[in-house]
Amino acid sequence: DVQLVESGGGSVQVGGSLTLSCAASAISLDEYNAAWFRQAPGKEREGVAAIQTRGGTTYYADSVKGRFTIWHDKSEPAAYLQMNSLKPEDTAMYYCAADPTRSYCAGGYWRQPVMGPNKYWGQGTQVTVS
Repeated sequence: DVQLVESGGGSVQVGGSLTLSCAASAISLDEYNAAWFRQAPGKEREGVAAIQTRGGTTYYADSVKGRFTIWHDKSEPAAYLQMNSLKPEDTAMYYCAADPTRSYCAGGYWRQPVMGPNKYWGQGTQVTVS
């Protein structure tokens, strides 16, 4: 079965850093784009960053651009999210997602959660900034 398992969340002070990891099993990041989403209490889930499987082009929400970095290691396979200069508004549950749709990144679909066949999600890891 396909599994995405996030880790690396925790509590951090304002201005601090965290690195989130998303370990994938039973899928190949040669075929799947990867993305990170977050959901704060009372808010909708939103896309934070995405990386295209072909070419590795990266995409970021304006709110995290310049502070967060996404990358993947296809050999593991895993996706990562380095978060620097953290702010209280970054507090949320962070989820990773994998989607094989070719236009997933460039078409902007990563900005909103998409569910369905062959689209996979992890269980989330909590990030708290105070």
